[in-house]
Amino acid sequence: MSQKIHVEVVYATFNVQKLVSVCVGQEATLHEAIRLSGLLEDYPEIDLALNRIGVFGQVRPLHDKAVEGDRIEIYRPLVADPKEARRRRARKRGD
Repeated sequence: MSQKIHVEVVYATFNVQKLVSVCVGQEATLHEAIRLSGLLEDYPEIDLALNRIGVFGQVRPLHDKAVEGDRIEIYRPLVADPKEARRRRARKRGD
């Protein structure tokens, strides 16, 4: 019998942060943990072919193995290029 591990899967919109604790098999991938979390059904805008994922802020591929205690994060696409946003703020300040 395969031992189970506990992980958290998180996703945030502009208004809501959702954290789901999931118990998965020891050999489960990050993708399997996300699927079992139910977040893909709750948030149909998530497209794992487009959305990047990570564990504790480090981008990771979907096929990586989940590890006990992982915090699996589903990232939203960037709304604006961070460099361009900084340039606009600097122009407003008159830098």
